[in-house]
Parts: sequence; structure tokens; C-alpha cells
Amino acid sequence: MGKALFIIDVQNDFTEGGALGVDGGAAVAEGLTRYLAEHGDEYAIVLASRDWHDGDTDNGGHFASGAPDFVDTWPVHCVAGTAGADYHPALDTSRVDYHVLKGQGVPAYSIFEGRTDAGSTVHNLLDEHGIDTIDIAGIATDYCVRASALDAVAHGQHVRVLTGLVAGVAPDSSEAALAELVHAGAELVPAP
Repeated sequence: MGKALFIIDVQNDFTEGGALGVDGGAAVAEGLTRYLAEHGDEYAIVLASRDWHDGDTDNGGHFASGAPDFVDTWPVHCVAGTAGADYHPALDTSRVDYHVLKGQGVPAYSIFEGRTDAGSTVHNLLDEHGIDTIDIAGIATDYCVRASALDAVAHGQHVRVLTGLVAGVAPDSSEAALAELVHAGAELVPAP
């Protein structure tokens, strides 16, 4: 069986200065580039997700029509084809095997809700490559990293969150998300 790395939503709109920028987002991009250079060969596959929202709809209520509540509704972010939806420039994506787009017209937090350009699902890719262990890094700890990790555990994977390579929206909700993931069966490991 093999090991996969999930890189979750390391995009301009989720890093400092973006529409929903989190503190430490750029450092996650830089850290992942170093990590891939040193450890990329340990993975059978590397998958990277991006929010890829429609620009002409509210994406199933995901984009707030008034003031966002920052729980279910959000400011406009990661619109397909815009600079905000691009990977952060400090993230070297040359080691990424599969790019997964999610949230096209609907709210989506987990990488498992997306598809590759060729139409493959994450479930299919994991099965095709015999993956039984997933390391997860990216943004945001308390939203899309959390949702992706929970789905990976539910898919029967051994899940490890690389705690040195994640950044969250808020410290309290990030701590709560990590505790929830441990309770669900995920392992927290510092990235080497």
C-alpha cells in the first residue's frame, strides 16, 4: 500500500492579503515547497486542491449576498481563473500529480468534493494507487483541512496532519479542529 500527500487550498485568496487571508498562509506555501523537495519521493501521489468558484453565481449560497457570517457564508473568493484562485507563488507545484478543483457552483470544503480536470474523484485516485495513508497540509486548519481529514478517515485511510504545515482562521477553532481530528482517529505529526 502507498502514501499520498494532500495539499489543501494553498491559494492567494487564503494567504496574507487575500480575500480570506489567514496568518501564516505564505509560510505554509514556502514550507510545503521545502517539504516536497526533501520528502516528495516518499509519496506515491501528491494531490493539491483549490477552491474554484463560479464568478457569476453565489455558489449555492456560499458567497454572502449581504454581510458574511464566516461560518456558512463568505466574501467572494477564489473565483475560477482569477489571481485569487491561483496557487500561492511560493508553492512549487511541480511535484503535484493531481490538481483537484472544488466548489464549482456549490459550497465545498473537502478535497473529496472535487474532481481533477480529467473528471477523476479523489476516492478513485486513492483506490487506483493503492493508498492507505494520507498526510495532509494546507489551509485552513479549521475548515478545509479539517473537512478533508475527516473525509479521509471516513474513507478508511490512516491520516496524519502535518501540524507545522497548516494555518487556520483562528487559534481556538484550529485547536478545536485538531482535537476533533484526533478524536476521529487522525494523527498529529510535526512536519520534518
